[in-house]
Amino acid sequence: MVERHIVWLMKLRLDLLEHLTAADVLQEAAANQHRYKAEPTFSKTGRGHLSPRSIKDSAKEAERSQALTRKLTARLKKNGKNGAHPS
Repeated sequence: MVERHIVWLMKLRLDLLEHLTAADVLQEAAANQHRYKAEPTFSKTGRGHLSPRSIKDSAKEAERSQALTRKLTARLKKNGKNGAHPS
């Protein structure tokens, strides 16, 4: 029996990264804050861990990602670029 694997290619929109702000990053970090769990000795070690995400968390992350892409594309267009995918 031959195993087959599907690989999904993803094109990074580096042109959109130019329009990413610190506020955008902070908003995403805040949206995931509930998943961070401090160790009992957090005040001494400064360490913790990230709990696994639920299906609900994954769905919300996908929605936020799509919304951010739309927001960044709008910023790109506002700054006089066409927003087309670079080749």
